[in-house]
Amino acid sequence: MQEILIISIGLVLVIEGLIYFMLASKLHMIMELIKKIDLQTIKTLSLVTALIGICLIYFTFRFYEEIN
Repeated sequence: MQEILIISIGLVLVIEGLIYFMLASKLHMIMELIKKIDLQTIKTLSLVTALIGICLIYFTFRFYEEIN
């Protein structure tokens, strides 16, 4: 179980690092666009993303338990 958690955190860091690496030249422009977005919209999108992540984790463990 701890191995899965450590691997998951590692994958998140790799993906975030790659995104910032690929978008480094446009990062200032992206930040300016984000500043223009309504705060409630950002909160809603963040909540939806977190809920999708929780569902993925839940169903992965549920499916994993059925296999083993």
